[in-house]
Amino acid sequence: MTLRHMKIFLAVFQAQNITRAAETLCMTQPAVTRAIKEIENYYGVHLFDRINKRLYVTESGKLFYTYAVHILGSFDQLEKNLRNWEEIGMIRIGTTITIGNILLPKVLCEFEQDHPQLKVKACVATGSSLQNALINNQLDFAIIEGLVENDELLSRPIAQDKLVLILPPQDPRANSDALSLHSLKNDSFILRNEGSISRALVEHVFAKYDFPLCPIIESISTQAIVRAVHAGLGISFLPEQLVESAISSGFVCTATLKEESFVRQNHIVWHKQKFLSPCAQMLMERFCQLSYECQQKEKAEHSF
Repeated sequence: MTLRHMKIFLAVFQAQNITRAAETLCMTQPAVTRAIKEIENYYGVHLFDRINKRLYVTESGKLFYTYAVHILGSFDQLEKNLRNWEEIGMIRIGTTITIGNILLPKVLCEFEQDHPQLKVKACVATGSSLQNALINNQLDFAIIEGLVENDELLSRPIAQDKLVLILPPQDPRANSDALSLHSLKNDSFILRNEGSISRALVEHVFAKYDFPLCPIIESISTQAIVRAVHAGLGISFLPEQLVESAISSGFVCTATLKEESFVRQNHIVWHKQKFLSPCAQMLMERFCQLSYECQQKEKAEHSF
């Protein structure tokens, strides 16, 4: 059993198909099938059930995958460190949408000026997608809005942010500072898509008050939601930093609920078995520092 066997297994596991895995690996289909058989014979287990020409991962296969991902990840880190990866390698990070819009561009510009030969590959996605990527060793770390609950992941809190209620510009409830949550029961809701941590927070809060949510529109796009609210199609909850300009310009208006503040703690998240290089840790620190700088700036602006 070799690292090569593990790499082949990972490709098959992720593709759920021998032919696609072979294409990804630039190998022949029989060679991939043979490698999987060799692993199964070596351990005396079945990694995949083969039913009607489809592959189904067994429990043994899932367990093997958990170890293989991080064995190969550790080997990659070994090679990076021995080859001076700190100066010529790549850091893979992910952020949720708000952080991707507000913090990511500035942090990357500053970091790349200090480390011009070190590449940073970044993706912006939903919180659930980022957590899956961390578990599958596809990211070194991620910055995620709200709470992360997964036994395989470690997290470090950074600055808080909050969601705000946005309403159509002519809504008579504009600028109210004591709306009741139940006063929204006849409103139509326009929310972020499933998998969004912002969406999960809104659903969690409303569930506490036995108030089920059935959005009429779901979107990954903040601007699409803001425009739909402006058009009078419904109301929404979005991160304050992303809708400040829309509110200040009067494109939409806002109001405050008396029951909940919708404040959430944000986190830097990584896999508990992940080795974080010194440069990766420096990048994490920069995100942490800038998030608090932005928070303090907001507090100062709101105090006037």
